[in-house]
Amino acid sequence: MSFEIIGAGVAGLCLASELVKRGASVRLFDREAAPGDHACSWWAGGMLAPWCERESAEEPVLTLGREAADWWDLHAGGVSRRGTLVLTLGRDKRELDRFARRTSAFETLDRAGVDALEPDLAGRFERGLFFGREAHLTPRAALAALTKALADKGVSVETDAPALTDSVQRIDCRGLAARDALADLRGVKGEMLVIRCPDVTLTRPVRLLHPRIPLYIVPRGDGVYMLGATMVESTERGRITARALLEMLSAAYALHPAFAEAEVLEIGVDARPAFPDNLPKITREDGTIYVNGLYRHGFLLAPAMARMTAEHLLEGKTAGIAA
Repeated sequence: MSFEIIGAGVAGLCLASELVKRGASVRLFDREAAPGDHACSWWAGGMLAPWCERESAEEPVLTLGREAADWWDLHAGGVSRRGTLVLTLGRDKRELDRFARRTSAFETLDRAGVDALEPDLAGRFERGLFFGREAHLTPRAALAALTKALADKGVSVETDAPALTDSVQRIDCRGLAARDALADLRGVKGEMLVIRCPDVTLTRPVRLLHPRIPLYIVPRGDGVYMLGATMVESTERGRITARALLEMLSAAYALHPAFAEAEVLEIGVDARPAFPDNLPKITREDGTIYVNGLYRHGFLLAPAMARMTAEHLLEGKTAGIAA
């Protein structure tokens, strides 16, 4: 059987890679020929952090997310396996205790332990949690690597709309654009910054907990960092709010005062596709397979969703497939 995948964001690229690996014939369609800022995966943090995400997510995020680091290493490379450091300011220490109660697979650190992991934060934090099995990647490099690997195997992104035919199985991975077919899909706005601060060296993602706006900061190398925090029930995809901008920068300053001198390189805003329970689904509607609802877990869950979809299409397995 031949397959047509509509949408070349992280979900579509992962699925195409999984099907091609299994010997299937695949065509891949998108409005753009290459990854770019038209897709919400362009603005992702790239944290492969299933244990941390379990703090606010359901069990499948942990179970399925544990596949992600190995999958990305195999298909794209560039995975950094240095874990995640979770911190809180002294006045918010109860947030660290709450986070610990809701997660697992971490080591509790004292001040010396935090200082040893990230020397540039020395003396600033009394306690921390270290999730040593977690990883991260650079999303744009990962998307480019998948696109190139597929092109090398004869699957380039086509920009012309595919013709309807009964002989080809169509798979829709359009994200929020699929609201025309998936009535319960909604948008969750995410806002992020890319900054340059050569005066601070961090070697792994750091999460700074705060009751109002938790911050994550992900190193991209050469003094460049991605800051992210917000989850807003909105389909607005073009403008950041003043509050989000101020609070992200204030949280970065609280992590280390040198971030006050950082240069803002990019401001990114997009809307992530999510279902009411914030879990992804593989569904069939009128003969089309829909893979959608990755929410804030695109790079974490897309590999498992691709595997389950491929197993359904090529082996007849039904696990994880919603009617």
